[in-house]
Amino acid sequence: MTTSEPEQTSPPRDLPGLAGFAALGTTIAGTVGIGVGLGIWADDVFKTSPICLVIGLLLGCAAATVSTIALVRRYL
Repeated sequence: MTTSEPEQTSPPRDLPGLAGFAALGTTIAGTVGIGVGLGIWADDVFKTSPICLVIGLLLGCAAATVSTIALVRRYL
């Protein structure tokens, strides 16, 4: 009779990748959200209805793009 060796389970390797995707998602959501929030606030203060919101959205998207590129380069 042969004894079977116990299966060796490897630790999950997806956790660092999952953390990277979580950081990527929160970075994009945070930068765009802050840009939109500041745009809405500036529209309220300066009484310029959609102008500051659009500028805040564009700046938030630009910041999200720069942050995403920086995070992706870390893993390449």
